[in-house]
Amino acid sequence: MSQDQIRIAQISDLHIKAPGRLAYGRVDTAQALARCVAALNAFAPRPDFVVISGDLVDTPSSEEYEHLTRLLQALELPFAGIPGNHDSRDMMRAAFAQASYASPTGPLDQWVELGGLDLLLLDSSVPGKPHGELDAETLEWLDQTLAGSADRPALLFLHHPPFQAGIWHMDRQNLRNAGELADIVRRHPRVQLIATGHVHRATLTLFAGVPTTICPAPNHAVDLDLAHLREPSFKVEPPAFHLHTWFNGEGFGQVVTHHVPIGAFDGPHPFFGPDGKLL
Repeated sequence: MSQDQIRIAQISDLHIKAPGRLAYGRVDTAQALARCVAALNAFAPRPDFVVISGDLVDTPSSEEYEHLTRLLQALELPFAGIPGNHDSRDMMRAAFAQASYASPTGPLDQWVELGGLDLLLLDSSVPGKPHGELDAETLEWLDQTLAGSADRPALLFLHHPPFQAGIWHMDRQNLRNAGELADIVRRHPRVQLIATGHVHRATLTLFAGVPTTICPAPNHAVDLDLAHLREPSFKVEPPAFHLHTWFNGEGFGQVVTHHVPIGAFDGPHPFFGPDGKLL
C-alpha cells in the first residue's frame, strides 16, 4: 500500500437473494455482484480496500447471507460491510464473525486503519424499519474515535444519506438524525468525505461542509423521479461502483471520487498516432 495514495472501492446495495431468486422478479443480483467482483479484481491499480455500504442481502435470511458469502469468496481484496435497512444485524454479525466490530452487541460499527487514513463505518440501520438513524452508542463511539487523533484524515461510511436527494420515496427513508451527525462532523475537521448508499444512484452534495456522496449499485437504479410523477420504481441502468482515492498532501490531503462503470466497453483507444499527431 502506498502512503501517498490509498484507494477505497465502495460498492453498495447488493440485495442478494436466495439462489435462483430474482429481486423484484426481474433483477439477477447474484450475477450482478459476480460481475462487480470480477471488475474489482481486474481493476488496475488494485484498490487497497472495499467498503460495502449496506443492503448486502434483500429479505434478510440466513440462506441469503450464505449465498452472499459464497459470492464474496471470489473477491481478492480485503473488505468490510455495514448493514442497511434490508439487513439483519444478528445475521450479518454471524456471517462476518471475523470483522472487528466496535461492540460485541448492537450496532455493527467498525474502524479500519489503512496506512495514514481512517475509515469509520457507521451502522445507520434501524431493525425492522426502512429509515436510518445513528443511535446514541454509535454517535458516542464516532465522536470519541474522531477525537482520538487530530491529524489523521478520516472517511465516514454509512448506508442512509444524511440529506435529501429529491426522490420522494427515498427521502422519507433517509437518516432521521442527520443534525446530530452534522454536529460531530463539524467538531472534527479531519473528516474528509461522507460516503453513503441506499438510493442506488451516484449523487454528490455538501453536508456539514464535507463532500458527501451516494454510491451507485451493481444491479439496478432507483428511478430518478424528481417530481413525484410515478409510484416507487426502479430501472436497469449501467451498473457502477465508486472509487475514492486519498492523496497525501498538505493538511489532511485530498480525496477524489471516480464513478466506475461495470462492464466491457469499447476502448481504450489512443488519441495520438506513432508520429505524435492527433488521430
